[in-house]
Amino acid sequence: MKVVRTRGLAHAFPGTGQLFAGLDLDLLPGEVVALVGPSGSGKSTLLSILAGWLVPESGTVERVGIEHTGWVLQNPHGVPRRTALDHAALPLLARGYTRQEAEREAMTHLERFGLSSVSGRPFRALSGGEAQRLMLARAVATASDLLLVDEPTAQLDLATAATVSAVLAGIAQDDSIVVVATHDPHTRDACSRVVDLAEHQLPPVADGTPEGTRAHGHAEDNG
Repeated sequence: MKVVRTRGLAHAFPGTGQLFAGLDLDLLPGEVVALVGPSGSGKSTLLSILAGWLVPESGTVERVGIEHTGWVLQNPHGVPRRTALDHAALPLLARGYTRQEAEREAMTHLERFGLSSVSGRPFRALSGGEAQRLMLARAVATASDLLLVDEPTAQLDLATAATVSAVLAGIAQDDSIVVVATHDPHTRDACSRVVDLAEHQLPPVADGTPEGTRAHGHAEDNG
């Protein structure tokens, strides 16, 4: 069974105070979990902790059955002259599919994300929304155990962002854990579960300093 489990997770960067604290999560395959919260609340930081790229200040992260982690970043990147079909087929070729098998399977992923009509179009000719949806389709084709999506609509206008949010549920897979960091309410609503980091921030004390950083500040005053 695959699971990513956190207990008592907390993190802070020097000079910024506590981002979040006391975070207990059980992330399971088959759902799309949205990480939401105000700017600076640690959404992208938490993705890096879940991936194992960053060690939390305190708490634990347990990854069971997680061998491959995939990412979809804010800005879509592709090979300008390669077609959308090429981009979706490449992960399948890397997994040992024949070219014919890879293209057949890739087309099913493109259809899921509303891209079948542009399958033969080079990456450089795709719109912003099409390119970002292609990144989601390619990510699904990688069959990652843990798929992390960082602000998929951050660089898109409202109309284009809506096309991405509309297909976001398509990345849910029975054997993959999917976590999406977002500030977009439409993206949040497209996910099956929401984790609000604002609910895991330490309350400020009278001087405006988060409780978790108060002792450190007093130590400096006394020094």
